[in-house]
Amino acid sequence: MWFSGGDFSAEHTGSIVRPLLEWLLPWAAPEQIHALHGLVRKTAHVVEYAVLAGLWLVTLTRAGAASPRAAAWAALILSVGWACLDELHQATEPSRTASVVDVGFDATGAVFAALVGGLGWRRALAGATTALLWIAAAGGALVIAINLASGVGSGVLWVTVPVATVLLLRRRRRSVARDAARRL
Repeated sequence: MWFSGGDFSAEHTGSIVRPLLEWLLPWAAPEQIHALHGLVRKTAHVVEYAVLAGLWLVTLTRAGAASPRAAAWAALILSVGWACLDELHQATEPSRTASVVDVGFDATGAVFAALVGGLGWRRALAGATTALLWIAAAGGALVIAINLASGVGSGVLWVTVPVATVLLLRRRRRSVARDAARRL
């Protein structure tokens, strides 16, 4: 709730974050610094609610109150509920505004922590890796097609898209072999 007070409004964090960004990125235009400041603020939403959900997960599983899967659901519900209360609190602060979009950022962080807690970090990491490889392969191929149609070069995508595709095929082959070995 402290972060939803007036001390953490965009105006106040900007007085600290913007000079830091200007120092780190002296070549950046003011519009870029403004956009990066917004990105830092939205990233903070995701991170702080991932931490909150993670703390709920640890509390609920260590107390023996719930299984990891049940604790993950409870942590998600508690964290998103808190995000809603946090935005309602911001609506009462003169220098702040409430935003459903911010609840979405908060929920994203909580979902991430709940997935890791409910699935276990190895399964969550494997799923995230597969998803990112699909994004790299399919998304990169789409960008290459658009670039070809518009006459723009695709640079490093000509390397990264095939590499992502090969890695996906390799993961699939290993998964099929592992499943076959389990059946025996």
